[in-house]
Amino acid sequence: MPLNTRDLKYLAAYSTPAVFVLSTIMGGYWGYATIVYVFVLVPILELLLPQSQENLGEEDRVSKSKSRFFDFLLYANLPLVFGLLLYFYQSILPQYDFTMILGYALSLGIVVGANGINVAHELGHRTTKAERFMGKLLLCPALYMHFYIEHNYGHHQHAATPEDPATARYNQAVYLFWISSIFGQLRSALKIQKTLIRDKGGLQALWHNDLFWYALAQGLYLFCIAMVFGSAALTWGLLVALVAVLLLETTNYIEHYGLMRPKKPSGRYAPVKEIHSWNSNHLMGRILLYELTRHSDHHYRSQKKYQLLDHHATSPELPFGYPTSIVLSLFPPLWFFIMNPRVPSDMKP
Repeated sequence: MPLNTRDLKYLAAYSTPAVFVLSTIMGGYWGYATIVYVFVLVPILELLLPQSQENLGEEDRVSKSKSRFFDFLLYANLPLVFGLLLYFYQSILPQYDFTMILGYALSLGIVVGANGINVAHELGHRTTKAERFMGKLLLCPALYMHFYIEHNYGHHQHAATPEDPATARYNQAVYLFWISSIFGQLRSALKIQKTLIRDKGGLQALWHNDLFWYALAQGLYLFCIAMVFGSAALTWGLLVALVAVLLLETTNYIEHYGLMRPKKPSGRYAPVKEIHSWNSNHLMGRILLYELTRHSDHHYRSQKKYQLLDHHATSPELPFGYPTSIVLSLFPPLWFFIMNPRVPSDMKP
């Protein structure tokens, strides 16, 4: 079937890197423009634009599931992200002073988070080795390749339980969550990897140890930056990675804040359902993040491609879109005031 013009809305997912590119053309303090776009302009647009709870009909669902257009939209982020990183190191760093470079580094971190880690998350759930490999490559600039293991083998099994480091507890401030989630996910990835290679020994265990190869790839990435562009570039590269990771972790924070699965008499947790993730139908966030905001359905059916995700009437709804919610979460008293009454009473401690 021919491409529906409505599907072209997902081209807007490139608007964040487009603003970054435009800021490099404008120069100077325009380097901060991407921050303003994502966390000021987009939230304003989300307040003005209507939400959409519309789900696909069966004919559209079949058509979109077979369309390669949606896949290529993801794949294009690979050369885009690495191209912008190269341009940053090669052209931005030699041209500006500290305060201007800081703006570009923070903005590039947002791009690496939104068009890098977020796309890597989608590709990491795919079934082909090529797509999963592309997802891992997109995690490399954020120095967060262990996310692939922990997210797929840990988070999706333990979400909305105390065993999941990526699930924010009720009344937990986002700043404390950053620490517990970052280090908790790393510990979880190490534990999972140890389990995956339990029956292997010696060089075979090393060969099948994905975390070893991830560390090697990330070390090589940093080594190339330092050797080609200098030690100062390495410092900026670490800042870009930090911003991307904190954007991811803040997103994790708002996706499951306060939601918990009950334990059954057997001691096992109830299955993950659409009620165990916060959902958002605000259009700008949905498009910019490739439907990540329909997170409830993603956890309910993790193999569904982003263009097929549904709205569930039973899912808890964020009062704002993801960009707005991220900003609000940075002010814990305000976040608690808005969100705590919305957490289902039977999930509160």
